[in-house]
Amino acid sequence: FSFSWQTTFQDGGEEVEDGAVYNVTLKKVQIQQAANKGARWLGGEGDQLPPEHTVRQYETSKIRAIKAGTLEKLVENLLTAFGDADFSYISIFLATYRAFASPRAVLELLLDRFGNLETSSHGEVANLNSLESEMVLRAEIASVLRAWLDQCSEDFREPPDYMCLLKLLDYLKNNMPNSDMESRVQNLLKQFQNQEVEAVDGFCSTSSSGLVDGEELEISNPEEFSSFQDHVVAEQLTYMDVMLFRRVVPYHCLGSIWSQRDKKENKNLAPTIRATITQFNAVTKCVISTILGTRELKIQQRAKIIEKWINIAHECRILKNFSSLRAIISALQSNSIYRLKTTWMFVSKDVLLVYEELSEIFSDHDNYLTSRELLMKEATSKFANLDSSEKENQKKSQKRLQLQKNKGVMQGTVPYLGTFLTDLIMLDTALQDYVEGGLINFEKRRREFEVIAQIKLLQSSCNSYCLIPDQKFIQWFRRQRHLTEEESYKLSREAEAAADTNILSPKSQKSMVKRISTLFLGTDVFTPPKEQPPKSSPVGGSSGESTDSASVSSCEFNHSETEDLCVTPVSSPEDPLKKSSVGSDKGYDSDKGSISSDKGCSSKGSVSDPGSGSDSGSIPSRDSGSVPGSAPRALPVYNRQSEGSCIIRVSMDGLHDSVYKSILITNQDRIPDVTQRALLKHNLEPDAVEDYELVQVISEDKELVFPRDANVFYGMNSHVNFDFILRKKA
Repeated sequence: FSFSWQTTFQDGGEEVEDGAVYNVTLKKVQIQQAANKGARWLGGEGDQLPPEHTVRQYETSKIRAIKAGTLEKLVENLLTAFGDADFSYISIFLATYRAFASPRAVLELLLDRFGNLETSSHGEVANLNSLESEMVLRAEIASVLRAWLDQCSEDFREPPDYMCLLKLLDYLKNNMPNSDMESRVQNLLKQFQNQEVEAVDGFCSTSSSGLVDGEELEISNPEEFSSFQDHVVAEQLTYMDVMLFRRVVPYHCLGSIWSQRDKKENKNLAPTIRATITQFNAVTKCVISTILGTRELKIQQRAKIIEKWINIAHECRILKNFSSLRAIISALQSNSIYRLKTTWMFVSKDVLLVYEELSEIFSDHDNYLTSRELLMKEATSKFANLDSSEKENQKKSQKRLQLQKNKGVMQGTVPYLGTFLTDLIMLDTALQDYVEGGLINFEKRRREFEVIAQIKLLQSSCNSYCLIPDQKFIQWFRRQRHLTEEESYKLSREAEAAADTNILSPKSQKSMVKRISTLFLGTDVFTPPKEQPPKSSPVGGSSGESTDSASVSSCEFNHSETEDLCVTPVSSPEDPLKKSSVGSDKGYDSDKGSISSDKGCSSKGSVSDPGSGSDSGSIPSRDSGSVPGSAPRALPVYNRQSEGSCIIRVSMDGLHDSVYKSILITNQDRIPDVTQRALLKHNLEPDAVEDYELVQVISEDKELVFPRDANVFYGMNSHVNFDFILRKKA
């Protein structure tokens, strides 16, 4: 017999139980069956029968996926999800439950309520009167525990007591003695107890604590930096990025967790994310220091260093390291580097074209659609897919890529983590944690898991890298003293002034200005804003920029309290070009780690956030971990009113204008409601609503002040950016 299958899905509505709501999908499978031997006699070709002689059978099964529920129901569903054909539920729950419960609460429910085989026959779990039922339950619990240990063993790292791990070990000794899992838990406990406390970012720390005794931080020596080959620098940056990215704990990226990092009691929250941010900032600041740190450099020498960093960025692209690639591009687009117009004139045209193409990767057009598509395209590919519109660049790229292929070692992909942090914060802002009846909204967790799954996939791909640390470079990298914002701006002005006095004739200068301007016109890559002196900030970089977020470009979503400002591209006042749409204000805040931007970069009608733009792809489609046939609803977005809701950004008066929180509002919200939510987001006392007024920023010299009981949604100006200020009343 021969068989063929055709599967269709049909929405089966909802099922409501006490404490839970389920989505039901009907899976209908059509099976066509034919007798091979009689096929030819009946007019069929090969093994195919004519339609009238085909036997069709239909099989319908029900897929039940929990949509919302109490914590108790969600934990119970861990034991029944497989039987309901919700095969991804356990992975989704384990990846996201930290947003609404602690490991201890989940473990107690799983072991004490559902896993206590001695008391389960008293009605806690039905149908456990037989030995067979006990064996089934034991197997289900063992399966959940095994998945927990496989996917999230870090949940049990609770020094010094390790209460959860000891509780689990005690359960296994009583219910599954001498099992492999008992041995595994014992080994994990010993591993945790024996491991010394080590900084996650130990090898990339730029503090003096990471130096050999007697060494001090220093400004880069140009000759020493030039001695490192471009591909060696890129490989070492990739090595450091890979080590950090593989250590990232995915649930640390969840918006509900990451957004709490600024509270005093959470100063050690999400250390794996902070370490990645620290490395990103270290690369950005190293680029700036090597270019500006030595006053005695001639114009041509400084231009050569810029060329070298562009070539290193290109090598990072070949290695599929999008983190260091973006860090380097961000630094070159920073205030203090971008304003070196005379120096940029001496950068060769071919190298500038490479720089232009690399910058286009991070264009904010369609909410960074180019970088998103490229990342997903190369996530699991063996090598980089290099396309260049310039023949010389294409030839060079293919030559370097061929060298990589000749080594016979596949490459992983290191992403720019800020993209995922942005998506998860947007999801957290747009979707409610609880639904009617106080049930936990698990549909929200399914959406978040789609992003988490991408992070895990990329972490797995990083195992393909085979990079050896070069201690000479790593020590040099650690020794670099990073310039503050004020220092880099001052040195930039000095370098440009010195260049102006030694430059060629005015006629030659005008010609070169025209050449570089012509090169960048017509692209959305390199068009600068007006130059401004830097604002004071605790730690250096360039003005208007938070370094803590995985740099997401000036027009991207910010959910941060930014302190360490870094990298904002700036040109001189006479520059006729307008502000770029490419990550002009990007960077990580070395201390905070939040996605940030400069308000001034957003232009009317620009796509500013993940989620803005209907086809931008900012919030991933429901491909993984979702129920077939269930289409996601459109989410509220920033800078656009849609279906009676939108997202606004609210900053506190007196703080840096890029320090803001994203808030979801609807057409039912009035000033007191929005003010209270803004105060809560900024960790202020929500009862002080009467002490504040909410205003919308229309332009540099215009504001829209709302009356006390105004409807924010209908009263706001929807033709400018949805940026608001919460100001204490006089």
